[in-house]
Amino acid sequence: MPTWMKMNLLNGVSPIMEQLIVFHDFTMMIVSLITTMVMIMMYSILKNSFTNRTIMENQVLETIWTIMPAVTLILIAMPSLKILYLMEEINNPSITIKAMGHQWYWTYQYSDKKKIEIDAYMTKKKNSIRLMEVDNRISVPFNTQTRMIISSSDVIHSWTIPSIGVKMDAIPGRLNQMSFSTKKPGIFMGQCSEICGTNHSFMPITMESINMKSFIKWMEKN
Repeated sequence: MPTWMKMNLLNGVSPIMEQLIVFHDFTMMIVSLITTMVMIMMYSILKNSFTNRTIMENQVLETIWTIMPAVTLILIAMPSLKILYLMEEINNPSITIKAMGHQWYWTYQYSDKKKIEIDAYMTKKKNSIRLMEVDNRISVPFNTQTRMIISSSDVIHSWTIPSIGVKMDAIPGRLNQMSFSTKKPGIFMGQCSEICGTNHSFMPITMESINMKSFIKWMEKN
């Protein structure tokens, strides 16, 4: 989960988030190389006493500085489009959860086997993380494809868990869906990422990833 003064991205616990981290590092490497090259060229121009005032054209140079940016943009666009399509793909989900945003809490509905409805309000438990803990966590089995259907009953909200790499707007009168799977057990936290009123900051999201056996017991208990 994010902590104060944390500079790096969160550890990825889903295939999508791992792809996003690799893409981020790749893009930052290209940006660093471009920045270094520009600084070297600027330093060389400032220190060079000769100027090229008599040069009217240079076809080779113009070709190079046209092709190089185009190739760079293609190298960035290809993995970006790949991740974009992976995030939109729905692969035969085993579990479907409907999340309904309210001012200022979330309601979750499981309706695959038995209908379960959970209201998740922010809570202040002993030794809990400030502004991030809820009274009723949702549970999902890891290594299992899960589909989230997201909507809102009042204003626009946004259901977000950074460590999984998911973010989807909850819009009144509209159903948005996304798919994800976690790779290991744990407790993953997020918050509403769309300003939705006075208590926008007090609308956390907490999800617990457990094994399938524990998930079945949790379903039977609820």
